[in-house]
Amino acid sequence: MARTILITSCYLGRGDDELGAKLMGSFLRKLCVMEKAPERIVFYNSGVKLIAEGSEVLDALSTLADQGVELIGCGTCLTHFGLLDKIAVGRKSDMQEIASIITGDDDVVKV
Repeated sequence: MARTILITSCYLGRGDDELGAKLMGSFLRKLCVMEKAPERIVFYNSGVKLIAEGSEVLDALSTLADQGVELIGCGTCLTHFGLLDKIAVGRKSDMQEIASIITGDDDVVKV
């Protein structure tokens, strides 16, 4: 069974955004060295900021992409944040594909 991680925010957890940004960076960098990486990571809402130019976690995401992890960003979200033409890693998708992934047979984990 494939594993999909949903990232719905550019922060990990709620509360202090500065801490949340550090935690997200740490989480993504730890995924890079785990024995079993996810098959894909889906980004929506402010999570799409992580795959765009200027993101402080592009190093980790590029490493994950090089390892074969599919990185998928919500096109509506990218458009909302003005990032559609600023995707630095991964690809844009639509809610049809995202809904299919979430409701499919994969193991889906939201962080």
